[in-house]
Amino acid sequence: MTKDKYQPDYFLIILIGILLIVGLIFLNSASSVMGYNNFKDSFYYLKHQLLLGFLPGVFLFFIAYFVKTDDIKKSANILFVIVFILLLAVFIPGLGMGFGRAQRWLNFGFFSFQPIEIFKLFFIFFLARFFARRQDKINNFYVTILPFILIITLIAIPVLLQPNFSALMILILIGFGMFFLAGINPGYIISLIVVSSPVIFVLMRIKNYRLDRLLSFKSPENDPSGISYHIQQALIAIGSGGLFGLGLGYSGQKYFYLPESFGDSAFAIIAEETGFIFTTIIVSLFFLLIWRGLKIAKNSEDLFSRFVASGISLWFGFQVIINIGGMLRLLPITGIPLPLISYGGSAMVANLAALGVLVNISKSTQLG
Repeated sequence: MTKDKYQPDYFLIILIGILLIVGLIFLNSASSVMGYNNFKDSFYYLKHQLLLGFLPGVFLFFIAYFVKTDDIKKSANILFVIVFILLLAVFIPGLGMGFGRAQRWLNFGFFSFQPIEIFKLFFIFFLARFFARRQDKINNFYVTILPFILIITLIAIPVLLQPNFSALMILILIGFGMFFLAGINPGYIISLIVVSSPVIFVLMRIKNYRLDRLLSFKSPENDPSGISYHIQQALIAIGSGGLFGLGLGYSGQKYFYLPESFGDSAFAIIAEETGFIFTTIIVSLFFLLIWRGLKIAKNSEDLFSRFVASGISLWFGFQVIINIGGMLRLLPITGIPLPLISYGGSAMVANLAALGVLVNISKSTQLG
């Protein structure tokens, strides 16, 4: 049984607080035009994020902070099953809700919720227990590797039907990353990637918009008003910021030029308004948070807690790299939100709950 031997990681808590404040400030700036245009209220999206993202997220942060990690471990499998059922529930008429081609939300009247976001956390709990119980047989094909493949395949079915290919890729990256840190032979990881590559290629070809994202990444100068429009506008926003930015509130791209200006593209607006120096600080804060999480994982005395901390750190790390990389045209744009910054109540709630768990684990970890 793990016990609280040390103080919580106050450095990590400060990092979380700073990123939350930065996210809310820039959400207010980036969403003001859209809020006034749609609802005659420049603060509409900020208030929505505070009410349905920040406040319940902080509540779950403290719940996760005080719950015993042993209780999380005991409940990991049942939590995984419950949220997996919620992934299927998005297809139930009247309960599930769709926007455009996506069917990813559960509608509860006053608010809607994306179960895939909290599923990421419970998936980490499930894998942490899975790997901890099989630590001495981590390279056994029938005991560990084959069940892992079947679990990923099972998850992929409802996620792809939503469709949410980018979320599936995050789950796969988390899974493979945790498997690697659990001690699997790297050769097995490489073999699994090689075997799964044709499947990923087929999935990319099935939906034209997925292929369009790759084409716009490869040649953004082609079709600038079509498939390359998003990346072109993001690059314009980032380039316009220069070293010191145009000033808070003075973004031009948020005036209906940059898609998802306060959602997945929030980083581009931050770069436009504050410039290279400030965005470098923001990126550094994210990587300090991820480094701190991995340090907590490395020094954790409990195997389950170690895997949970590493999984949460990988989750944040992958999403930060993929989101910012897409805005800088280092990676294809995927629609993955920037943790604690992008608009979205479900993501904010899940992120804060996960960070509450991470700070919780730090209480029983000697960081030095």
